[in-house]
Amino acid sequence: MLVQESIEAKLSKALSPSMLKVENESHMHGGPATESHYNITAVSDEFADLSLVRRHQAVYKLLEQEMAEGVHALALHLYSAQEWQARQESSPASPNCKGGSN
Repeated sequence: MLVQESIEAKLSKALSPSMLKVENESHMHGGPATESHYNITAVSDEFADLSLVRRHQAVYKLLEQEMAEGVHALALHLYSAQEWQARQESSPASPNCKGGSN
């Protein structure tokens, strides 16, 4: 199973998101890794009563295995349904890589 598929499956099962987008951004970074950088946007009722830090901790806990096996970076955009609507259903784009060979 691809890392992206594993991430999607785990987040879908645990968070029941109304919207989930997992983007592999490894090509935007230097080095040979092809499944190391991901941008994740998730909208879930599970986030409604959690601080931003707690949301990130929950996702990192869910993806503990992927992080131990080569995922180097996660850009996390985690919203409740109300927050997502207030943002007009958009999340920030990832910045260009400043290191590596790019």
